[in-house]
Amino acid sequence: IFPLSPNSGNKEITWMMLEAGAETDVVNSVGRTAAQMAAFVGQHDCVTVINNFFPRERLDYYTKPQGLDKEPKLPVKLAGPLHKIITTTNMHPVKIVLLVKENPLLAEVEALQKCYRVLDLICEKCMKQKDMNEVLAMKMHYISCIFQKCITFLKEREDKLDAFIKSLLKGREKDGFPVYQEKLIRESIRKFPYCEATLLQQLVRSIAPVEI
Repeated sequence: IFPLSPNSGNKEITWMMLEAGAETDVVNSVGRTAAQMAAFVGQHDCVTVINNFFPRERLDYYTKPQGLDKEPKLPVKLAGPLHKIITTTNMHPVKIVLLVKENPLLAEVEALQKCYRVLDLICEKCMKQKDMNEVLAMKMHYISCIFQKCITFLKEREDKLDAFIKSLLKGREKDGFPVYQEKLIRESIRKFPYCEATLLQQLVRSIAPVEI
């Protein structure tokens, strides 16, 4: 385990260091983490990589029975596809739904139910751990909300996830504004269970002036 230094500005190297076990919460002599230093020197791609990194072993924890559980919360076969979505840096809802759709293991009601429940547990852990990670918590919550909406379409619509994608892409007649997409994102923000989070308050302030 070693501290992460993003001074080179190479996001591929940053990712490799993270996968090798680099610590992201270690601070330097002026009290800044790697992500804070990268932001300070304008290496925003590195910031994105660091903030979106989630070690596979942290997800694999849920593929093993814990405590009194007889079954794991997440089947082993779902860990890989779910990890791919968790670590994506493209958070557009259509992109996430497409990642679900392209994997037959994920695109089922029962599979998505297991996945979103695990995401909710990770979100809770991110907020309650000593070094709170609001960015990762919000991301897990957001993906969980999209999974839950996927379940609704899988249950209720014959064209299933295709109908969900069309709803997300459809623009309002007068100006093309994607009303459904905007409402979905606002709903996920509104449902975030940790009202005191600084990131939540920033998001609310940024979207409040945008009228639907």
